[in-house]
Amino acid sequence: MSVPTISARADATLGGETLSVQLTGDWRITHAHPDWQETVAGHQPKHVRITGRELGNWDSSLALFLRAAQSWSAAHGIALEIEEIPAGAAKLARLLAQKTTKPAPPSGVPNLFTATGVTTVKLWAEVKDLANLVGECAYSFGRFLRGQAQFRWKDCFAEMQQCGAMALPIVGLISFLVGVTLAYTGAIVVRQYGGDIWIADMVGLAVVREMGPMMAAIVLAGRTGAAYAATLGNMQANEEIDALETLGVSPIDFLVMPRIVALCCMMPFLALYSDCLGILGGMAIAYAPPLNIPTNLYFAEMQTIVDLSDINTGVIKAATFGLLIGLSACLRGLQAERSAIGAGQAATAAVVTSTLLIIVSDSVFAVIFNMLGW
Repeated sequence: MSVPTISARADATLGGETLSVQLTGDWRITHAHPDWQETVAGHQPKHVRITGRELGNWDSSLALFLRAAQSWSAAHGIALEIEEIPAGAAKLARLLAQKTTKPAPPSGVPNLFTATGVTTVKLWAEVKDLANLVGECAYSFGRFLRGQAQFRWKDCFAEMQQCGAMALPIVGLISFLVGVTLAYTGAIVVRQYGGDIWIADMVGLAVVREMGPMMAAIVLAGRTGAAYAATLGNMQANEEIDALETLGVSPIDFLVMPRIVALCCMMPFLALYSDCLGILGGMAIAYAPPLNIPTNLYFAEMQTIVDLSDINTGVIKAATFGLLIGLSACLRGLQAERSAIGAGQAATAAVVTSTLLIIVSDSVFAVIFNMLGW
């Protein structure tokens, strides 16, 4: 047997300068219910009091009525008092007010100096956060040397496998194709001067010094760096990092350092692997028509230009790139918002930050190595 529905009513009574609105009945969005503008039509009060002591069942229609009353009172500068209204309806009305508030339109073109100052402040805050993480990692390394760090080699070896062995296929494919591209591009120039053999010099030097470490770093920034940031961001949202701190476990020792150490250790090996595949790609193109350079001649010519200092240059860059990727990924993961979307935003920010630091550090290395004559 269905319960009869009592029609929703809003009875307005003006007493002096106060308009009393009595809400009664069942307020359903699917049934007819009073409109605020019709309720206050013809009245000019200085104070409005809404009471709901005789309310029945209600849903969002009541919250919409209250929100309309609040908007009307604010627009006319009239004091509004709400009494004996269900707390849920009042809360829903507040949420509606937050969602329906329109942002103020921009007053004009942003001031150049203001925008520059805001950007500078944000950049300085990012630099401080990165410096703070570097300092905490340095302290963690000191504790590790003293045997006091909560560092687990088991976790580090697992991360080495993920960022090292599991990344070999994609790193090898991209490096081989980079070598192919360099060989094809260089052939366009050197064949004009009859120097087909110089393809070996160009590909070997470019791959060993620049493209090998760079390609391995870019791949790991998108593959491993994003995964690290998303993992830490998810742990931040689930309050797992807070739980570790409550238990007296340092998140830097337990979560950050194993990942950074794994990247620093595996990046040089990945760079050497990338060098080999890049040189192999260039050798394949040189062996094919129309260059027709024998592989033994190609390898012998490459040895005349590539020496151990060039290989060491690439290895040093690779280790630095690994450190920067680990720091960027962990920094963005620890900075992630405590929500589901925060992990995704942290992964995106980690890739952008890692790529930027890789390019900047590579430029710095180019200047330093040129000054040292390497």
